[in-house]
Amino acid sequence: MVFAHYIAAAFTVAALAGTPAAIDLDITDEQSIKDAAATAAFNAMSYYTGNQTGQIPGYINHTWWEGGVLFDTMIRYWYFTNDASNNAAVSQGMYHQRGAGNDYMPSNWSSYMGNDDQVAWGLAAMTAAELNYPEDAGMPSWVDLAERVFDVQSARWDNSSCEGGLRWQIWPYQVGYTMKNSMSNGGLFQLAARLARYTNNQTYVDWANTIWDWSSRILVDQESWNVADSTNAANDCTNLGNNQWSYNYAVYLSGAAYMYNYTNGETTQWKTALDGLLNSTLQTFFPAKFGGEIMSEVLCEPANVCNDNEITFKGLLAESLTITSMLAPYTSSDILPRLQGSAVGAAKQCSGGSSNATCGQHWYKSSWDGTEGIEEEMSATSIFTSNLVAYKHLSPATKTTATNVTSSAGTDTGNGTTTASTTAGSNSVVPTNGANSLPCRHFGVAVAIVAGAFAIA
Repeated sequence: MVFAHYIAAAFTVAALAGTPAAIDLDITDEQSIKDAAATAAFNAMSYYTGNQTGQIPGYINHTWWEGGVLFDTMIRYWYFTNDASNNAAVSQGMYHQRGAGNDYMPSNWSSYMGNDDQVAWGLAAMTAAELNYPEDAGMPSWVDLAERVFDVQSARWDNSSCEGGLRWQIWPYQVGYTMKNSMSNGGLFQLAARLARYTNNQTYVDWANTIWDWSSRILVDQESWNVADSTNAANDCTNLGNNQWSYNYAVYLSGAAYMYNYTNGETTQWKTALDGLLNSTLQTFFPAKFGGEIMSEVLCEPANVCNDNEITFKGLLAESLTITSMLAPYTSSDILPRLQGSAVGAAKQCSGGSSNATCGQHWYKSSWDGTEGIEEEMSATSIFTSNLVAYKHLSPATKTTATNVTSSAGTDTGNGTTTASTTAGSNSVVPTNGANSLPCRHFGVAVAIVAGAFAIA
């Protein structure tokens, strides 16, 4: 039973919280988790300058895709905490970067981007749709933006080599054009699965199956459930690049969870894929040498060689695990202890800088490791926010259950940074959307998630 699993999971990890941390996290207390998330979210948004006069909304640190990751993280933060202090900046950036075609191919980046870059923004728009994030009047709906990304990416499906697959980069002059990678194909698979569940449109179901069938022949080993990073279309995808990144697992795992949920748990294919990917994910990225309950980007963290992109991956895996536990509640007893253990570890890492609350990378280390940046803060925000699933655990909305409206101000109780617009932006009031009125029971982590709240829909 899910109820019993969550009780056991909560008490298993509660003992880990006894060691003092700079972020004073009590993993069994909802407000303490919210406070930790607010600190990391404030730190992350302190690096963001796109909402300042003369700056480019949505632009981060020479890596365009990270804007989509930041806003996806902040939309989830808003949903789980009801802190709307960053919403104006998030909405401004999400709309500004949508491009003339409403497909997240803005002219400043369309000549250089990869499919994995573009889909990060499409997935952020999908998150906004599913969580009833407020929409601005006169703007495309969030689901419309997600659908446009899907439309342009599915049109790039390439049958000229490897019997299908999506190329990593879009244009022949790009170095990654010959590669077909998991982040692009898994990202499109996840987007198709989410659109299938949200819209109940068979086209998306068919595409999710097509992308999965190709991926499971080429990139995802259905015996070991190893997810390869990439393959080369130039040799007909016969050789694999097998670097192990958590984000590759995350996109396929949550995509399988959406399809499991959409098919009411009655399709063996999706149950098998979900179980296989989850087990492989937990074994790979929660190493036994760190106790088995703390997440690590194993390919780069121990050697201290993670680049900015790679530092974001743990946050994306945390989000994937969270949504998986919501869509397939039987997985909660495996997932929750690891989300909790990772949050306790992250709180200890958030002890650096002049504030003694700057977050580092190595969640398995007992004190700050000396690293800092928006990527570290995004991942910390994500892992803290993910632990609020024990208190606010409604399944993501579908088109028939969404309550998104454009109305007056939401709450502004947190400590987010300024949301003033640039000269090209707007100073609109932050809207709300009715999500706060939906039933949500706060039982405490020890009581945790009631099975009935996760009825498959």
